[in-house]
Amino acid sequence: MATRGRPRSFDRDVALRHAIEVFWAKGYEGAQLVDLTAAMGINPPSFYAAFGSKEALFREALERYLATDGARSLQALDTGTTARDSILGMLTASAEIALASPGARGCMLILGLVNGLPENDGLRLHLAGLRRETTERIRRRLRRGVEDGDLPAGTDIDGLATFFGTVIQGLSLQARDGASREQLLAAAGAAVKALD
Repeated sequence: MATRGRPRSFDRDVALRHAIEVFWAKGYEGAQLVDLTAAMGINPPSFYAAFGSKEALFREALERYLATDGARSLQALDTGTTARDSILGMLTASAEIALASPGARGCMLILGLVNGLPENDGLRLHLAGLRRETTERIRRRLRRGVEDGDLPAGTDIDGLATFFGTVIQGLSLQARDGASREQLLAAAGAAVKALD
């Protein structure tokens, strides 16, 4: 039995999951400390002792998101038999992720901090870098498709990689604006025809 006045212990993984839900729904700047501490079930001193700062928590939450919820699209990209299957799987998973967000639709990586205050430029640039990494992974998968003979030798790999990176971002924005699952999957199917 806990001694009276002793601080309640908390499960860091559960608290981090709740923080992800707040950031995913509200974005970095929209998530206030009061939202985060309420969702995580801790008070501000415990919050700072455990995570240091809102920015540090966001970075940790983003890492966890990319390793869990956000990982499905890149896993699909890596597991398709052909380049076309991989791209369609990635776009489909991206649509599903965008529709699964708690509170508001969209992808935490894409919508977590699109525009922001100047003091948050470091985070904005960090997210932009992560999005560029996604486009680079698409580029590598397309290149492999050419090497494997799935795609013709003259395929515009750079143009298509940028296109599919843009489509992923667009799916997230469309989900945020209320697009249905059917609409997003139709968009994914239409986009992958660029490989035909």
